[in-house]
Amino acid sequence: MLSGLIHSHSGIRWILLAALIAAVVTSFGGWKKNQEYGKNSKILHLSVLIITHLQMLLGLVLFFMAWGVKVDFSQMGNSMVRFFTVEHSFTMLAAVVLITLGYSRSKKISESALRFRKIFIFYFIALLLILLGIPWPFRSHLGAGWF
Repeated sequence: MLSGLIHSHSGIRWILLAALIAAVVTSFGGWKKNQEYGKNSKILHLSVLIITHLQMLLGLVLFFMAWGVKVDFSQMGNSMVRFFTVEHSFTMLAAVVLITLGYSRSKKISESALRFRKIFIFYFIALLLILLGIPWPFRSHLGAGWF
């Protein structure tokens, strides 16, 4: 079961990244071109929010199944333990908070350009945090793969 959850969490990462990049690009374009905030934009931004929360739930389940009960803070010298218990967890939690705040605060704005700008700023910072917090395969000490 743990292996299936790990693969689900890792696989949904790609869906989230694709949706988040699309949201950042379209919101930047909508902001700079002063486009109307329409139904498609709302669906994309809401989809990013939903996928992000789904990913967070899977991550929390994994954390408590794999690490949460067994965390020994005296092992913080071990880079893998430190990464998954502290760095990855808090970086991703901050990204989820930013995406949630960006979406909820943008709903209160009626002017399209400002709404796109708000979403762009929050989602872009969240994207950077997510890219920093992913256990990429080139970070060999973490033992993670592409999927």
